[in-house]
Amino acid sequence: MSHRLFEERHHASLYQKYRFDPPDELKEIILQYLDKKHASQKGQPHQLAVDLGCGTGQNSRLLAPHFQEVVGIDVSESQLEEARAVPGFPNLSYRVGTAEELPFPNGSVDLLTAASAAHWFDPERFLKEAVRVLKPQGCLALFGYGDNFKLHHESCGDQLNYIYEDVRQVLRPYTSSMVTVANIKLQDLFEAIPFPDKERIELIPVKQQLTIKNIIGFYETFSMYQAYLRAEPSAATALLERTTSRFLEEMNVSSTEAKLELIFEYFCVLACKPQ
Repeated sequence: MSHRLFEERHHASLYQKYRFDPPDELKEIILQYLDKKHASQKGQPHQLAVDLGCGTGQNSRLLAPHFQEVVGIDVSESQLEEARAVPGFPNLSYRVGTAEELPFPNGSVDLLTAASAAHWFDPERFLKEAVRVLKPQGCLALFGYGDNFKLHHESCGDQLNYIYEDVRQVLRPYTSSMVTVANIKLQDLFEAIPFPDKERIELIPVKQQLTIKNIIGFYETFSMYQAYLRAEPSAATALLERTTSRFLEEMNVSSTEAKLELIFEYFCVLACKPQ
């Protein structure tokens, strides 16, 4: 079964506010892969993309200009309410559901995606559904990022990374075993995909400028932070307050709107159903 850790309304609002959109480089890798497999349809828009574990819709919205229809699927109605509140995407809709039971006919989907979500799926049941709903030459694109974040601001990169590592150590006991599936870049799921045509790109480097406020908000979206917050609310709140103060002091700034650079790596699993 899909794991249900992101359904609380406040957690959903944090996701909408602080989770990043997938980078353009990654979107282009996926679309080029799909175009290559659908070379006979060149010049025609793809029909249907389904974004699994879509959360608040960041990846779904990126796909919308490239398909006649995009459907985001998530177990959390609170997440989908946040997604639906973003206007301007008439060909994009959202449905409550799971990756293991998809509401689509056999052979009807051009692209199945999951952004930082596939590690929560039941692999066997999900792949069975993927095989069923994908068209011949339909594609699977599963991606996310590892936990090897690096922070940099002027000359204090090392110290900022020590601060991040301290947060990670506090949260480690609250980390789901499923998160480790993401941290090893979906290796087991990749091996289980029953299509001979598949590939795994392990290193797609990304740099983003974020404010201290955004970094702290990003920490709040982590499933392990939310588990810590439920177990020890005062300690969890104090952790973020202490971390904010440490960033301000180390960067020698007075505002949480001050920016630092976040460097991290995406990975991507691509596969194509045989003709």
